[in-house]
Amino acid sequence: MPDDTDRPPRDDRPEESRRVHLGGIFDEDAELYDRARPGYPPELYDGLAELAGARPGSRVLEVGCGTGQATVPLAGRGCRITAVEAGARMAAVARRNLAGAASVEVVTARFESWPLPPEPFDAVVSATAFHWIDPAVRVTKAADALRPGGALAVVRSQHVRGGTEDFFVDVQRYERFDPRTPPGLRLPAAADIDGSDHAREVERSGRFGPTAFRRYEQDLTYTTSDYVLRTYSGHRDLPEAARNGLLGCIADLVEGRYDGRVTKRHLIDMGVSHRR
Repeated sequence: MPDDTDRPPRDDRPEESRRVHLGGIFDEDAELYDRARPGYPPELYDGLAELAGARPGSRVLEVGCGTGQATVPLAGRGCRITAVEAGARMAAVARRNLAGAASVEVVTARFESWPLPPEPFDAVVSATAFHWIDPAVRVTKAADALRPGGALAVVRSQHVRGGTEDFFVDVQRYERFDPRTPPGLRLPAAADIDGSDHAREVERSGRFGPTAFRRYEQDLTYTTSDYVLRTYSGHRDLPEAARNGLLGCIADLVEGRYDGRVTKRHLIDMGVSHRR
């Protein structure tokens, strides 16, 4: 098996030295995050029901619920959910979005230090958030939270080749605004994205059986204003002048060359592992 350095880079591998800092950036403007962050395709929830048992009446622990992008649909499918979110502003927006959902509790806490309730869960779900949790804790604590046979479902999102492909080549000319952008960065094909790093992490814990994967692709089209509102922790962490310069150039590019609309393709990768 090739080393990870031979594979296309993933969107969800923050540098360990910056993980906590970047993970907290979204909480600075939870309303923007709520408006700009996309949801997931309906087929994902069908997969969660089939593979992870996230069905009506099941007890689900959601790790890193954000403002409820996955919580709201899971609640709509009848799951009983405890959603843990470290960001106080994000948790407040999630509670607003889930108003009236009596079977959902949103807890403001870091998953790493949150005391697990006595009754175990049927499923632990983390949608585009597991990478922000301390890797020394996340898998073993998820196992501790589950009943025997319960499922850990980790959903990851990756920007892949497709959609308005020329735009995502053209936009790399603005890498000067972000010195951490690798020169000549190009989007990988969905088929080249590998998820075995997660399977190996789960296997190393010794607490779960094999990981089963499901993949979904989703094309989302944005207007200029919608696209520049997109929330990425690395962009939000740039100095203000660089961030404004980058977003201004992107807006000019979308308007000037792409008639004010671009389409972005997402690979949604779900790994489900059952506790031994």
